[in-house]
Amino acid sequence: MKKTPLFLMAVSAIALASCSEDEPVSVRQATNEAISFRSAMGTRATETTNANLSKIYVSAIFGDSTVNSSTKKMDGYKYSLYFDNAEFDKGADSFFTAANGKEYAWLSPKQQINFFAYSPSQDELGADIIMKDDNSGMTLESFAVPENIADQVDFITANASGTRDDNETSGVELTFDHRLSQIELRAKSENDNYTYKVIGARIGRPQYMGTFDFNTNEWTLDDWHDTVIYDIACDTTTLSATPVSIMGANGNAMLMPQTLTPWDYKNDPDNVAREAYLSVLVNITRTDNGMQIYPFPIESEFTHKPVREYGWASIPLSSTWEQGKKYIYTLDFTNGAGTTDPDDPYPGTKIIGGPIKFTVQVNDWVDANTEKVYDMNGKEVK
Repeated sequence: MKKTPLFLMAVSAIALASCSEDEPVSVRQATNEAISFRSAMGTRATETTNANLSKIYVSAIFGDSTVNSSTKKMDGYKYSLYFDNAEFDKGADSFFTAANGKEYAWLSPKQQINFFAYSPSQDELGADIIMKDDNSGMTLESFAVPENIADQVDFITANASGTRDDNETSGVELTFDHRLSQIELRAKSENDNYTYKVIGARIGRPQYMGTFDFNTNEWTLDDWHDTVIYDIACDTTTLSATPVSIMGANGNAMLMPQTLTPWDYKNDPDNVAREAYLSVLVNITRTDNGMQIYPFPIESEFTHKPVREYGWASIPLSSTWEQGKKYIYTLDFTNGAGTTDPDDPYPGTKIIGGPIKFTVQVNDWVDANTEKVYDMNGKEVK
């Protein structure tokens, strides 16, 4: 077997287009001047699609040209807030209209209104969406990706503008984009010498906090650059040549877009720098006799504890995650198993070395210069 570590294959930058089964956009005749929206997903991920999007939240502003009182010249725009974080529900006609009996009417026929929309709600996001002081737009403040993948959400946003003349009948089309990065881990092995059983995975030390600007559609990561470990449990999976997802019942992770610095397992095995890595919770045995290779059997001599059945096999992670992209990482155990996890008793230790080899030397015969003679009764006669 080659002396290569656990191999990583990444399929990145996959922007998935809306699928054909998504609901078609419809057009209706207006019965009043109420503002309504039509939704379309610019990209598609596990959590939110055109089909399952039922609520959106919208803020609306409009600009008035202002005149400098001293120069009598136009200085720009003064933005006014029309409505803020209003809930709109999807109706049977696929239009989204104001919820709870509220109604927001169009203004004068040619007055442009700018809309900022998002989903899910602020409560589900666990962070506040705040209008800027000058009413020019808004931000999602200090959003933190939940540590439990089951609690993570698909944050989507859309910006649009419209006027009464153009959109009273057709509605305003909102094209939503995903603002987080979707991460999936898979694993495989084509090595017949070892049997790999996996019960979990770990995405180690990405940053998890940031602020999103609805005007620029960009994230600013938290100044503290704090990181977190995302642990994943899955059903016991025996690896084969076919890659299989090890993300478990909670599905793929929705994480903060960022550029990752890989863990330096040689010079910083304990990962004091808190840099990025991937781990797989694995049991490795020899296929021919079932002997456990990892976790290391020798551990019991030092810890005086029973040998663990499963241990973390890790690799450094160097990658850039962009918003709205899905990244599939396939961890290939065919030619190695990486190193022990930063939290292991012996972090950064290579799990499977190269094949055992021997150097062989056969010495020449040396004549003892001795000759003995025995009779058939076993008696030495000479």
